[in-house]
Amino acid sequence: MVATLVIEALLAIYTVWRYKMTVLVRLITAALLALGIFQLAEYFVCTGYGFPAEQWSRVGFAAITTLPALGTHILHQLAGKPGRRMVAAAYAMMAGFIIFFMTYTTAFIGHQCTGNYVIFQIGNGPAVVYGLYYYGWILTGIVLGVRWANQFKEQGKAMRKKLETVRALIIGYLVFLVPTAIANTVVPSSRDGIPSIMCGFAVLFALILALYVLPRAAKRKK
Repeated sequence: MVATLVIEALLAIYTVWRYKMTVLVRLITAALLALGIFQLAEYFVCTGYGFPAEQWSRVGFAAITTLPALGTHILHQLAGKPGRRMVAAAYAMMAGFIIFFMTYTTAFIGHQCTGNYVIFQIGNGPAVVYGLYYYGWILTGIVLGVRWANQFKEQGKAMRKKLETVRALIIGYLVFLVPTAIANTVVPSSRDGIPSIMCGFAVLFALILALYVLPRAAKRKK
């Protein structure tokens, strides 16, 4: 947790230091910080320092709830597509879940720290709805990304950078979805810790954003 937090924090600091603060850079910085905050919350949930574990669980889930909406917005920025209604819908759903996790008294019914991940226990109903929100927007991003990447490929060299960055974002999604799916298949009990496992693999997503996407899509500071 600490190692992942340090990597994501350093990537966020490097991004702010290296690139001009465009909309895309702000979005990627926010995504990096959200991933880091979740790791910090996990650390305090397991160590018991500071606030009670329930409060850190709320903070952690609020942080990762921003990621599908941020990813949708990042995709539209990379592709040069306005997509205002779709992006607004993603943010509206994000806000609803953040309010739920931060204010609903029984949103979390427990937690468990294992050797490799943290299990956050929420009710079955909210968990299903949250899963639809989370996976729904990620899969939407992958489908749109593939569609737009094919369009850019047909348009030739003029769209090369957009093609490369959109493909990279799709790969970024897959590097934490596929390993998580494999882990859940091999060790079914790990399904209880999906948020924790996904965010562990998502450090690879953070590296792709900061070290591959930004150099091709953002303007460096002089």
